[in-house]
Amino acid sequence: MSGSALYETFARAPLTFERGEGSWLIEASGARYLDFAGGIAVNSLGHSHPHLVAALRDQAEKLWHVSNLYNVPGQQRLAQRLAENTFADRVFFTNSGAEALECAIKTARRYHYVNGNPERYRIITFEGAFHGRTLATIAAGGQAKYLEGFGPKVEGFDQVAFGDIEAAEKAITPETAGILIEPVQGEGGIRDLPTEKLRRLREICDRHGLLLILDEVQCGIGRTGKLFAYEWAGIEPDIMAIAKGIGGGFPMGACLATEEAAKGMTAGVHGTTFGGNPLAMAVGNAVLDVVLEDGFLDEVKRKSLAFKQGLAGIVDEFPGVFEEVRGVGLLLGLKCRMPNTSVNAAFRANNFLAVPAGENVVRLLPPLNVTDDEIRIALDAIRAGAKSLSSAAGAA
Repeated sequence: MSGSALYETFARAPLTFERGEGSWLIEASGARYLDFAGGIAVNSLGHSHPHLVAALRDQAEKLWHVSNLYNVPGQQRLAQRLAENTFADRVFFTNSGAEALECAIKTARRYHYVNGNPERYRIITFEGAFHGRTLATIAAGGQAKYLEGFGPKVEGFDQVAFGDIEAAEKAITPETAGILIEPVQGEGGIRDLPTEKLRRLREICDRHGLLLILDEVQCGIGRTGKLFAYEWAGIEPDIMAIAKGIGGGFPMGACLATEEAAKGMTAGVHGTTFGGNPLAMAVGNAVLDVVLEDGFLDEVKRKSLAFKQGLAGIVDEFPGVFEEVRGVGLLLGLKCRMPNTSVNAAFRANNFLAVPAGENVVRLLPPLNVTDDEIRIALDAIRAGAKSLSSAAGAA
């Protein structure tokens, strides 16, 4: 064996960072990069946020892990706060978004099982979705590139076109348990579901006795300008999976559910070894301390508007590079006319980090506490990258 001993499953950029400060990542050389990749929407409060660092350090000096054989006070507190600020009555903590989705799927199936309808296990999902990398969640996402080579697709998922509510209703059978959707698709290309369509899905689920399951792993925890994206539609789901931003960089997720939806999840039917550990709970509570502060989400909305206006101007200035701005809050994307990998590389050459997504989109995922000056620096870097691509295309 030569080279790295790691699995070769990532096409990594040639960068190695040794520390971070707020919205910035710093290499050993001292080179600074403005980070609007955010660990793929994970670093909700940037790097080395002092309140998060203090919470983690304080807990690390006390207790790391005991398992769920015992009470974990941080779990009780974080679950209560999530319940008080959402639709949910019950919370199950996980280590990742994929595990949160696994729990959501199991919760939905188990609900119908305990109601005497074990045949109701199928879940309707939508094209372009990304729900994780486990065997069940790649089947739920339905994307061929993630399913290839892993054997038979896990049974129980029926996919329709994104936003096609009529097709979703037609796909309902006596075996259908629920409908699973991301209010804003991240990996799928920053595609947001119009609020009226989310309301219609809620009505369809009510009419057919189905559970509405939301994947807010990427769009939750303030990313859209509300604590959770479903709030924009004025509806409530039955089950919701979250992760990424709730840990602010520490690996954690959660499955939230109503009392009714969670009634089948009794002792012994589901579990986790590391989920809900004291370290994760300390950080999750610290993230909520900040995001739930008065005015914080209003600032996310204000900064989003300013950023989108600036991006719209750049799209108009470089129509050969960009087609449109997409997204809500600080979950934004630029639909590219050139390959998004080339656009992302041009941004990186200007010390600006973003994330490619589906539909030839580049995602822009700044910390929720990004400053106005940093937004201006980002716009300058995006403009410089677009100018270099436009000039190279003109020369060719």
